[in-house]
Amino acid sequence: MDDHTANDDLCEVYHTHPDRLQDCAIHKLDDDTSLALADVFKTLGDKTRIKLLSLLASEEELCVCDIAEALQMGQSAISHQLRVLRAARLVKFRKVGKEAFYSLDDDHVLKLMRQGLDHVREA
Repeated sequence: MDDHTANDDLCEVYHTHPDRLQDCAIHKLDDDTSLALADVFKTLGDKTRIKLLSLLASEEELCVCDIAEALQMGQSAISHQLRVLRAARLVKFRKVGKEAFYSLDDDHVLKLMRQGLDHVREA
């Protein structure tokens, strides 16, 4: 159990630091941007989608059949998760005949995955 009281994380005196507040003003996100970023993190907040993205982080395209087999899931379940990831612009796809191939949308997604993994693994 934590020995801290409920107020330990509060300042005991109200005193602002104008120089730090100036820096905060520069870095503060507007509502639209913070909402868009929160939506990305919500999308990433699902273990199946994380597993799916980790497969695609190999930087190789994979067809839905291969993804379903690798994750031991049905194609319809995989397809649903891929639609969610596509809507969030985290993956892209292309059709070749009757096959649908998926890959990460851009390098930013790969960086997000790597940064997240680094953070989790250093604990």
